[in-house]
Amino acid sequence: MRNKTKKNTSPWVRRIAIIGSCLIAGALVIAAYLLMGPNTRSFGDKKYFYIPTGSRYEDVLKGLQEQEIISSRATFNIVARQLGYPSRVKAGRYEIKKGMGNLEIVRILRSGRQSPVRLVINKLRLKDDFIRLVSNNLEADSTAMRAIMEDAVYLRQFGLDSTTVMCAIVPNTYEFYWNTSAAKVFEKIEEGYADFWNETRRSKATALNLTPVQVTVLASIVEEETNRHDEKPVIASVYLNRLRTGMKLGADPTVKFALRNFALRRIYNVHTEFDSPYNTYRYYGLPPGPICTPSAKSIDAVLTPAETDYLYFAARPDGSGYHSFAVTFKEHLDNARAYQKGLNARGIK
Repeated sequence: MRNKTKKNTSPWVRRIAIIGSCLIAGALVIAAYLLMGPNTRSFGDKKYFYIPTGSRYEDVLKGLQEQEIISSRATFNIVARQLGYPSRVKAGRYEIKKGMGNLEIVRILRSGRQSPVRLVINKLRLKDDFIRLVSNNLEADSTAMRAIMEDAVYLRQFGLDSTTVMCAIVPNTYEFYWNTSAAKVFEKIEEGYADFWNETRRSKATALNLTPVQVTVLASIVEEETNRHDEKPVIASVYLNRLRTGMKLGADPTVKFALRNFALRRIYNVHTEFDSPYNTYRYYGLPPGPICTPSAKSIDAVLTPAETDYLYFAARPDGSGYHSFAVTFKEHLDNARAYQKGLNARGIK
């Protein structure tokens, strides 16, 4: 008869084994949570993470901490290396939402799935204004952008030069990836310019014996004269009539531009005597370039002006923003005196 050895396991040994298993399972759950659970710091619903062009993986890790995106660098690093991200860093602007985990963050960054920047362009006056707007919102280098806008050879392909280059900037909302180069930014702006100047608008410009650039320059004066869209075609007619009759434009906004003093409320003789090709009190014809980036409404007002015989206008004294128009200089003097009197009454120097 064969003897059998009976294996006895005491209750305390079983308890230790169960506790050990629970501890291991708990540790695995905690590790999984740390690796895969939320790893964002405390911020609003979302935050943008910027990776400059030429960045390496170590730069990304440093940026995630400095820009206060992630809570744990260690757990992010583990997941990132498991997914092969260190060798697939892509520059850009990425939207990170509150509560995202390492896996989701790494996948967004590795894929290069950027969140585009909406660049809103309204009225700008100087090239510096445009360059500043771009460099404040995109990675594009301001020096490179300035070089493009001063490059006569490069601009010639668009029918522009360093003086008329601002004509290409049509106020609108444009979408760019944050790391778009200065050259690509300008190319997209120029595409918008080309689309805007469709065959219909070009035909209207030709009928006025003007080029698109000349229309834009004149529209920039109209833009600065009034915010009243319903009055713009009438103001445009005044300047077109002056051009046709060989008069100087005599536009106050061109004096402000020449002086680079856009806060002037009243224009005096000392201002109109300032020597600048932009001063249309001294020089005939259009100024050499636009004095601002006119809206589509101002451009279309020039292309479809009101039919008038007006040669003069002066702001109304009531402060409404509207103007009084005149055919003769005598009528204009009466309107101008009323306006000056109104300024005096309001203490505007």
